[in-house]
Amino acid sequence: MPQDLQPAQSILDFLARHFPASADYPMLVGLGVLALVAGFSLGLLPLARRYAVNALHRFVKRTHFAWDDKLIHSGLFQRASWLVPLVVFLQGLRLVPALPEPLLDFLGRVTLAVITLVVVRTFAAVLKAGSDIYNTYPMARNRPITSYVQVVNIVAHLFAAIVMVSVLMGKSPWLFISGLGAAMAVILLVFRDTLLSLVAGIQLTTNNLIHIGDWIEMPQFGADGDVVDISLHAIRVRNWDKTITVIPTHKFLDHAFKNWRGMSESGARRIKRAIHVDISTIRFLTPEEVDRFGRFVLLHDYIEGKKKELADYNREHAAAADLIGNARRLTNVGTLRAYIVNYMRQHPKIRQDMTLLVRQLEPTPKGLPIEIYVFSSDIAWVIYEDIQSDIFDHILAMVPEFGLNIYQEPSGHDLRALLFAGFGHGTGGAGSLDANALGQSDRHDASCSTVIPQTRGVGEPS
Repeated sequence: MPQDLQPAQSILDFLARHFPASADYPMLVGLGVLALVAGFSLGLLPLARRYAVNALHRFVKRTHFAWDDKLIHSGLFQRASWLVPLVVFLQGLRLVPALPEPLLDFLGRVTLAVITLVVVRTFAAVLKAGSDIYNTYPMARNRPITSYVQVVNIVAHLFAAIVMVSVLMGKSPWLFISGLGAAMAVILLVFRDTLLSLVAGIQLTTNNLIHIGDWIEMPQFGADGDVVDISLHAIRVRNWDKTITVIPTHKFLDHAFKNWRGMSESGARRIKRAIHVDISTIRFLTPEEVDRFGRFVLLHDYIEGKKKELADYNREHAAAADLIGNARRLTNVGTLRAYIVNYMRQHPKIRQDMTLLVRQLEPTPKGLPIEIYVFSSDIAWVIYEDIQSDIFDHILAMVPEFGLNIYQEPSGHDLRALLFAGFGHGTGGAGSLDANALGQSDRHDASCSTVIPQTRGVGEPS
C-alpha cells in the first residue's frame, strides 16, 4: 500500500472496528471525511485572521516605522492568511479514504493551483507595499517606479498562470514556456499597448521628461494641468478646471507636449503681450514735447542722450535742418518705447537678469504692435496675472500722453457718436475717432505743459 494512503486506510479500519455498518458504505465515509477536512480547513481562515493577523496589526501599530504600515495597507497579511486553510486542506486529502484516486489527485492539483494564485497575489501585495514605501521618498517625484512595478506584477501573474495550467494538466511548466516562442506573434499582438507603454515609460523616466507634479499641455488630448499619476498604461493629468485627462503612456512618444517645469525651476514666468498703436497718430515730437518728456524721471537720461546724439548728427549731415526730411528727430512712438523699457527696468516684480525686450512688430491692419517681452519674478498664477495686469494698466494709461492712440475697432457707441457728429469732421485713421468730432478738446496738443507725476498710479505694484 502506498505510504500516502496509509492514513486513509487507518481511518477506514478504525471506523470498521467501532462502526461496523460503515464498511458497507465506504464512499459515503470518504465524502464525509472530505467534508470534515474542508470544513476544518475553512474554519482555520477566520482564526488565522482573528489572532495571527490582528496580532501582527497591533504589533505594527506600536512601532515607529512607516514602512510596516504600508505592508498592512497593501493587504499582504490578509492575502497570506489564505495559505493556512489551503495547505491544511492539501495535507488533509491524505486522510480521505475510499474515494477514487483520480478524484483525490484532481482535488490536490486544484488546491495547488489555488495556492499558486494566493502566492502570486501575496507577491503583488509585497510589490504594492514596496512601491508605496518608495513613493514616500523625495526621489520618487523625479524617478517614479510605478510602471516597472506593474511590469513585474504582470510577468509574475503570467508565470503563475503557466504554473497553474501545468499543475492542473499534470505537465511540466517548461513545456508551456517552450511553446511561448511559437505563440510570440500572438503575444506581441495582445500585449502591444503594454509593451509600447513600457518602452515609453522607460524613456520618459530615463530622459527626465515628465515628473509627477509637472504642468504639461497636450492640446490634442485636451490636457492642460498637473501630472498626478504615472503608471504603466496611462498618465493622469488634473486639468485646471479640476477634470482628469487620462493619456496612454505610449502617446507621449507619438505626440509633442509642452512641459512647464523649466518655468517653475527658473523661478520666472514670461510676459509676452503687445499693444496696437494707431499708425495715423505716429509723428515727430515738437521741441516743447521733448522738453516736457525730459522732465520725466524715466525719460530724463534718454532724452538728454538723444538730444546730444541728434544734435551731433544733424550738425554733421543735415544740409537744411529746417526741412523735416533732412534731420533726425525724436518720434512719439520711439519715446514711448524707451519709456516702457525704463519702466520695466525699475519694476520690482520684473526679473532683470533675464530677457527684457520692448520691440516693434510688423505693422498690421490693426495698427503697429509694440510687444513687451519680459519675465515676472513670481510664477504663481494669480500673482503673475496681477503683475501683468498692473503693467499694462499703466502702459495703456500712459500711451495718450505721447500723442498716440490705442487701436480699437469701432463699437456701437462709436458709430452712434459718428451719426450725431457727422463724418465730415473725422481726420483720424481707421479704428480711431477724432476728438473734435465728439466735441472733446485735444488734450495732446503740443503746447500742453502738464507733467505726469513720477509715482506709480493706482493699482500698480509697490
